[in-house]
Amino acid sequence: MRKRVLVTGGAGFLGSHLCDKLIHEGSDVICVDNLFTGNKDNIRHLLGNPYFEFIRHDVTMPLYVEVDQIYNLACPASPVHYQYDPIQTGKTSVLGALNMLGLARRVKARILQASTSEVYGDPEVHPQPEHYRGCVNPIGIRSCYDEGKRMAETLFFDYKRQENLDIKVVRIFNTYGPRMSMNDGRVVSNFIVQALKGEDITIYGDGSQTRSFQYVDDLIEGMYRMMNNSREDFSGPVNIGNPGEFTIKQLAEKVLEMTGSPSKIIYKPLPADDPVQRRPVIDLAVQELKWEPRIDLDEGLEKTIDYFRQFI
Repeated sequence: MRKRVLVTGGAGFLGSHLCDKLIHEGSDVICVDNLFTGNKDNIRHLLGNPYFEFIRHDVTMPLYVEVDQIYNLACPASPVHYQYDPIQTGKTSVLGALNMLGLARRVKARILQASTSEVYGDPEVHPQPEHYRGCVNPIGIRSCYDEGKRMAETLFFDYKRQENLDIKVVRIFNTYGPRMSMNDGRVVSNFIVQALKGEDITIYGDGSQTRSFQYVDDLIEGMYRMMNNSREDFSGPVNIGNPGEFTIKQLAEKVLEMTGSPSKIIYKPLPADDPVQRRPVIDLAVQELKWEPRIDLDEGLEKTIDYFRQFI
């Protein structure tokens, strides 16, 4: 019997890879996306599959379908997109979570929330374990996303306590790979596109701030294992990320080397509330999900650069 699985944000960068995984594993998939940042091209190869269905829908409005599992990924995730309409971003995180939780309660489905490392804010604890409560500015330009995701986690655990809902929560750290948007403002896609075009590579700040980059396939495997973990009493949150830590300048230099680009590195002021450090503690994922990332930065960048070359 095929599991019926709903993926919100399913035409996005991460959602489309998740749909691929679910189809490969034999699920019957409903992909929901309003196409604000999602793209039909990401799921074009699935549209003829009899076990795949696409619905154009905004999760801030209720949805009525019959499913066994729900992956809630719907939300613009890059600063360029989530700051474009911060009110709508907040509504997507909060109302979207409420609508999907209500659906899960009605049909008795297990539901997974795609949360984010941004719930840790600009951390005062490094690296970041799941029990760290974060250092987040509630009124800054990033707050619509950071606090929206924090509130979504709150709602998920309130539904677990009050309604005995079967929930799972993962906190996603910086993820990259094919199907990233060229103009999403994320550092990996920015650097690769600038390098391939021979444009100046823009670093905000002095480049000493750090990030931990995980390839998309590793993330999708971690999310899948969390959703299908047999322990109903294990809800998370669980960090899913690659603990390899690199400075932004190191990433820029690596992209220049791998693309053979003549681009120069230039520096601009650091945006408000931009985290200085970011690295996950993944002991919980290793212990409970038997998961750890397998693809290192060089291998992942090579695949991502190859993807972007076709557009430049």
